[in-house]
Amino acid sequence: MKSNQMPTRILHLNQLDNTQTLSPDEYQAKMKVLKNRIRELTFLSKTKERPLLFIFEGWDAAGKGGAIRRLTQEIDPRLFEVHNISAPNSDEIQHHYLWRFWNRIPKKGQIGIFDRSHYGRVLVERVEGFASESEWSRAYEEILLFEEQLLSFGTIIIKFWLHIDKEEQLVRFESRKNDPLKRWKLTDEDWRNRDKWPLYEEAANQMFQKTNTPKAPWILVPANDKYFARKMVLETVVERLEEELE
Repeated sequence: MKSNQMPTRILHLNQLDNTQTLSPDEYQAKMKVLKNRIRELTFLSKTKERPLLFIFEGWDAAGKGGAIRRLTQEIDPRLFEVHNISAPNSDEIQHHYLWRFWNRIPKKGQIGIFDRSHYGRVLVERVEGFASESEWSRAYEEILLFEEQLLSFGTIIIKFWLHIDKEEQLVRFESRKNDPLKRWKLTDEDWRNRDKWPLYEEAANQMFQKTNTPKAPWILVPANDKYFARKMVLETVVERLEEELE
């Protein structure tokens, strides 16, 4: 079956073509069709009692929140929950780092959406030194085993990395800084992370290589153009759900 084969996909950020765009008219036409199809497929996943787990990672200001909002616009709100993952709280930090994600995995027929995820262990925790080298090095296997158990339970896992280039990120940072309604989105931590771009890029590329699997592949999304990125996210969801459910 096609879903059992390793997808032929780009797994290195430097190989992505971030010049791809979509006109507003094309975007509106495609999104209407895609969102209707996602509504149908998520009802089908409910009927078949298949949990869905969508994972969104990517650069700061890459558009993860916007993509998630478009994905969920036509889904029955009783079926999904969005988890905005930040630093672990005082209780969570006393447990294994995967504990808080086990507590958020979707039930049968439900949809969980992680805005950032357990992959923080091999990204921010690695780069910022919150995890030791031995901790983040062994996390690749721990994450694979975690996802393997979810897959064995029947969970459909779809993992996205939204990629913008450094110049586009600066444009979006400046836009947020100058917009009173969006200024809250920009933090000192965002600027510090930007200074460590090469380290995060290295960590991300290694993560793709070590945690890409046939049933839970990474989808790298060129996201300089928000219309193109959102369309690609929804197209991928439709494609994967059709493979798994029909």
